[in-house]
Amino acid sequence: MVLFLASFILHWTQSARAAAQEALEHGEAATGTFAYLADPQLWFESFQNWQSEFLSTAVLVVLSIFLRQRDSPESKPVAAPHDQTGD
Repeated sequence: MVLFLASFILHWTQSARAAAQEALEHGEAATGTFAYLADPQLWFESFQNWQSEFLSTAVLVVLSIFLRQRDSPESKPVAAPHDQTGD
């Protein structure tokens, strides 16, 4: 949870800084960091990041289930000792 919060806060503050810089370059008023929490761009970026993370985690979970399935050719027997299957 700490890593999630830290990554979100870092993304939020750096994205707010980039948006403020871009607004100033276009002659618009920059929004504050807390006001940027209501900006749809922040949430669009966040959900894209979360979607890719959840997808990669789901792939790892599914592959770990498939690769450790009993009688799978990609896996050693689950109950076999290491000296029978390893180097």
